[in-house]
Amino acid sequence: MLSKVKLALRITTNAYDDELNGLIEAAKLDLGIAGVIIPAELDAIVSLAIITYCKCHFGEPDEYDRLKASYDEQKAQLSMCTGYTEWIGAQ
Repeated sequence: MLSKVKLALRITTNAYDDELNGLIEAAKLDLGIAGVIIPAELDAIVSLAIITYCKCHFGEPDEYDRLKASYDEQKAQLSMCTGYTEWIGAQ
């Protein structure tokens, strides 16, 4: 996941790896708080949400409001999808 985030942020150095790994873990935890189950093998949808979270929280992005709204929408969609949540009472 780190290489995907670095590519999306156009980062070619390893200087920010610790910070980016922290953001990746924070994104997974944030999605988990919303009820999203993170699959062991990340798919494109979950990866995109994590990348958007990292873009939003790394440095001081010019488009913070747009990125935050995008991430919040992705999180909301994932949290309502039975394929990414454990619905209580679902058969």
